Amino acid sequence: MTTNTTIAAANDSIPAYVARPSGTPRGAIIVVQEVFGVDPGVRKKADRWASLGYLAVAPDVFWRQEPGVELDADVPEQFQHAINLMMGHDFVQGLADLKAVISWARAESGGKVGLTGYCMGGKIAYQTAAETDIDAAVGYYGVGIDQMLDKASQITKPLMLHIPTADGFVKPEAQAAIHAGLDSHPQITLHDYVGLDHGFAAEIGTRRDEVGATLADGRTEEFFAANVG
Repeated sequence: MTTNTTIAAANDSIPAYVARPSGTPRGAIIVVQEVFGVDPGVRKKADRWASLGYLAVAPDVFWRQEPGVELDADVPEQFQHAINLMMGHDFVQGLADLKAVISWARAESGGKVGLTGYCMGGKIAYQTAAETDIDAAVGYYGVGIDQMLDKASQITKPLMLHIPTADGFVKPEAQAAIHAGLDSHPQITLHDYVGLDHGFAAEIGTRRDEVGATLADGRTEEFFAANVG
């Protein structure tokens, strides 16, 4: 069952897409969007987690700026608008919102909570692993992680990062810094995808690489099965 709902956070109400499994949830997975909003691809990912037995929730990260926005990565003007939304996003306030979503998901599912994020959401996955009580997190082609390596010592729960080596938004020197800073961390697993670009696991549009996406998503499913339920 899928629904649109709101999640209480202080004096606010966070809009979210929720997909529920047919039976008792084995745990919960939060799906954090790319810069394009809670679009059909994000909803498809949430539906997939529900089909695997998890309560899945995709909060609208940009709701304070432009609630309900859905943008097409293949349309240049919309792509630029998405980048502008990311540049204007308050990541501190966003993390406070996510803490409310985590608490809601834990109460609704009765189990552990994992989070998977893409692009900007990949950065948020790293931030969430370092600064919340999330049980496990996965980031796909996260941007800006090389600038947050000082937070690695705060990560005490499992984190997995998927890194495409031809990522036009995360340059080779940034990837090298991520590996140098995180390879030895006991809670962090890094996977490189040689020759793949940013967005390779997108569900819609032209960026998807089917082989790479299938491999990364299979690793993510195994990771959450081991660390969430």
